Amino acid sequence: MKKKLIYELKSLYRDSLRVYAYEFGEGEDSVCIVGALRGNEVQQMYICSLLIERLKSYEENNYITKGKKIVVIPCVNTYSMNQAKRFWPQDDTDINRMFPGYYAGETTQRIAESIFDAVKNFPYGIQFTSFYIPGQFSTHIRMMKTGLEDIENSKLFGLPYVIVRAPRPYDTTTLNYNWQIWNCKAYSLYTKACDFIDKPSAKEACRSVLRFLHEKEITTLPIPGGFHSEVIEEDRMLSIKSKTAGFMERLVKVNEEVHKGEILAKIYDPYEHTVIEELTAPCNGTVFFVHAKDIVYAHTSVVKLKINNI
Repeated sequence: MKKKLIYELKSLYRDSLRVYAYEFGEGEDSVCIVGALRGNEVQQMYICSLLIERLKSYEENNYITKGKKIVVIPCVNTYSMNQAKRFWPQDDTDINRMFPGYYAGETTQRIAESIFDAVKNFPYGIQFTSFYIPGQFSTHIRMMKTGLEDIENSKLFGLPYVIVRAPRPYDTTTLNYNWQIWNCKAYSLYTKACDFIDKPSAKEACRSVLRFLHEKEITTLPIPGGFHSEVIEEDRMLSIKSKTAGFMERLVKVNEEVHKGEILAKIYDPYEHTVIEELTAPCNGTVFFVHAKDIVYAHTSVVKLKINNI
């Protein structure tokens, strides 16, 4: 294993921002794995630490294919993480909305440019990332339809779902999108948690990446198990939104099957503790996403359902 400093940002009043990459194996760049780009992505950094631990063992036992190199960047935004902020502390900008970056631009643009320069030439890129709404997901791979997406290989992770969606204008500045534009087969991996550690889904994500590496013959140790991934267009997901704001009581969990008419969540008046809204399932389905906060705003996605045909 080699630990390399790939970017350093000097600071007048505090320690420098340093971004490290961990390299395993020797030879051609084969796959790059990126963790926390945002300051609250604790789970994403934790998964990278699990991978680094496993890949150390792989290297010691010669399980990495000769001529292949794996790179893991566990955390980019340590400044925000140290201050418990999701975005860049000085101007509240999102590094994952700054790619491919600009060397003479704002701070986060310069960080993005340096990171992208280090990762853009890999044939495969895996990013552990998080959703803009706080909540819990069923662990899955998410891809944007750029015309360069690689749906068949995304099934090799062995996760239950592969979600495919059309990119929106603001997606063109994300790492995943720019990886694809540079002919890298890019995969975004979402798990159950973000700002806390959920060990079961973290281990599932770690194993899925190791399974992918074996299936692509980058490593030689097989990883048993896994699912036959179901590919779903995101617009086929059903979003159940709140009409009112208040305290929310979640009545279902991720991956739970629900039936039409079943109550999914209740919203309470924050002053009087009376039920002001009940959110019900409009059809049979499987819970794919649940909003995580105890206070919910009006017109917010509280539950996302994968529609079941039976």
